[in-house]
Amino acid sequence: MTEPGQPWLTADELSAWRGFVRLAQRLPAALEAQLQRDARLSFLEYHVLAHLSEQPGRRVRMSDLAALANTELSRLSHLVGRLEKRGFACRETDPDNGRYTQAILTDAGFAYLESAAPGHVEQVRDLFADALTAAELRTLRRIADKVLTRVDDRTG
Repeated sequence: MTEPGQPWLTADELSAWRGFVRLAQRLPAALEAQLQRDARLSFLEYHVLAHLSEQPGRRVRMSDLAALANTELSRLSHLVGRLEKRGFACRETDPDNGRYTQAILTDAGFAYLESAAPGHVEQVRDLFADALTAAELRTLRRIADKVLTRVDDRTG
C-alpha cells in the first residue's frame, strides 16, 4: 500500500517496474518476430494452436479458448477465421450444446504447429530460460503467480 503523502513509487519500485515493463514489451516482440520469420504465425496464433493441441480431441469451445489465450472472443473469432483460411483450424457447433461453437485444430494445423514448435522453443530457451538459474525460474514463477492472483482478485 502507498503511505499517505507518498503517492509516487520509490526509486527501487520504479526501477523494478520499468524493467518489468521493458521485459513485458520486448520479449513477446522478439518471440513474435521469430514466429513471423520462421512460421508466418503471430505470437497469439501460435498460442491458440498450442492450446488447441493440448485439448481432448484437439477441440474446445471458443469462449474457453478465448480465456486460455487471454483474448476477447471477437478477436479470437477473427484469428480462428485466419487459421481456417490456412487450413489449420475449423469451427463446428458444440455437439453437447448447440448454443456454443468449438474451435478444432485440423491435422494440417497440428502438423504445422509441430514444425513451428522447435524454433519457438529454441527462442524461448535462448532468450528466457537459459538466462536464468533454476532457482530464479522458480522465484519468477512465484512472483508471477502472486501478481496475477492480485490482478485477478481486483479485476474480477
